[in-house]
Amino acid sequence: MALSKSTVMIKVQAEDFDIGAEASSLTAGRTDIGAVVTFTGIVRGGEGLVTMTLEHYPGMTEAELGRVDAEAHARWPLAASLIIHRFGELRPGDNIMMVATASAHRKAAFEAAEFLMDYLKTSAPFWKKQRFDESAPSWVEAKFTDDDAASRWR
Repeated sequence: MALSKSTVMIKVQAEDFDIGAEASSLTAGRTDIGAVVTFTGIVRGGEGLVTMTLEHYPGMTEAELGRVDAEAHARWPLAASLIIHRFGELRPGDNIMMVATASAHRKAAFEAAEFLMDYLKTSAPFWKKQRFDESAPSWVEAKFTDDDAASRWR
């Protein structure tokens, strides 16, 4: 039986996630979905990065992610969406976040996924510290290029 109601899933967690299982659960039993777009962010290594630590305020973070996800559903005809964002200490190669959007058609799914990814990169309430080699951790600064990419949605 197809569901006609829009499905929203927001997960803020320390644990890793299975990309395929998460995408499958988003569309399980749905016959109204013709396109699913997924994006998974992975902690990049290089330049001697040892760890990236993400901090957030529980409750506030989920509420804000829910707000921006509701905005995506208001802008595009989405059947379902998923935002997963991890917190805690991560290492190069670890999954850090996932966005999945599902719609009857691909254009809406692609655009909504890009909107959510740009938001997560620039405005989501997470604070990141990086530690390189044996140095002390330092806070990650925002990048102008990320802000420029997000400005197209205003």
